[in-house]
Amino acid sequence: MVIIISACTNVNNKQTDNNMKKNIGSVLALYPTPAVVIGTMVDGKVNWMLAGHVGIMCHDHIMVSLFQRHYTNKGIKENLKFSVNIVDETLLPKADYVGTVSGEKTDKSKIFEFFMGDGGTPVIKNAPVVMECKVEDNYVLNGFDNFICSIIDTYADETVLNEAGKIDYDELKPVLFEMPTYTYLRTGEKIGKCKTLGKSE
Repeated sequence: MVIIISACTNVNNKQTDNNMKKNIGSVLALYPTPAVVIGTMVDGKVNWMLAGHVGIMCHDHIMVSLFQRHYTNKGIKENLKFSVNIVDETLLPKADYVGTVSGEKTDKSKIFEFFMGDGGTPVIKNAPVVMECKVEDNYVLNGFDNFICSIIDTYADETVLNEAGKIDYDELKPVLFEMPTYTYLRTGEKIGKCKTLGKSE
C-alpha cells in the first residue's frame, strides 16, 4: 500500500500561522520613547517644552523631532542649541504641564529651577540627566523640524552614577511616553546582558 502525504497540509499550516497576525496598515509602532523636556531661549527668555520624539544617531548624535508650529522651534533656530532634560517620575507633573501650554501664550520660564550650562542652554536643576546639544542640521519632513544634534556637555546627578562614573539606568529610571494613547510608562527591570542571552541558543 502506498501512502500519499499531501503538501497542502504544510501550506495550510503556514496560512494559519500568518493569519495569527493582523495587518493594521502603515503604523509607527516603535513606542514607547523617552520623555524629555527641551530647554531653550526664545527672544531672550527661557522656555520649556515636553517632547516625546527623540532618537539616537550614531554613537554621539541625537535627533529631536518637533512639529514646526511649536514656539520652542523658534528659539532652537535662533540659537542653534538647546538642552535635553531627561524626565523621571518626580519631574513628571511639571514636565507634563509644559507639554500642555504654549510658550507663545504662557510664560514657562519659572516652572523649573535652572542654571545656564557651559554650552549656553538652560538646564533643569532637578533633572537627573541633562544633555546640552548643538544643532548640526535640520531635516524638514511632513511639517516637522528634525533637529540633528551633537552633544556639547552632559550633566548627571551623582545619585544616578555608578562607581565608574557612568549613568546607572536602574537608578535613573527615565519615564517613557507612548504616543497613540498619550500614556506615561515606567521603565522595567534588567532581564539580561547583551551578547550573553544568545549564547544559550
